[in-house]
Amino acid sequence: MIDSTGIKAEGEGEWHARMHGGAKRRLWRKLLLGVGEPTLEIRAVEVTGSHVGDAPMLPGLLDQIPAGAEIGSVTADGACDTRKCREAVAGRGAHAVIPPR
Repeated sequence: MIDSTGIKAEGEGEWHARMHGGAKRRLWRKLLLGVGEPTLEIRAVEVTGSHVGDAPMLPGLLDQIPAGAEIGSVTADGACDTRKCREAVAGRGAHAVIPPR
């Protein structure tokens, strides 16, 4: 299973803006996780800026899993419904479970 979530990083600038007013700058990072379904073990992880989509990261997440490890299927959300993602999943001999966008 592959999915992502956003993480808001708050630094001194945001605290100062909240306390004293002013422009609010928000810093977001995206955490992408690949989790093995039977054991819920994290098998792949990537942290990117918020401007990077899920689809370009999926092949890299699959590359983090050792080549000898069997992958039966890859479940992801519609953000990964691209030809490149489906080819990466098929290249590992797995079945893609990805709904259409």
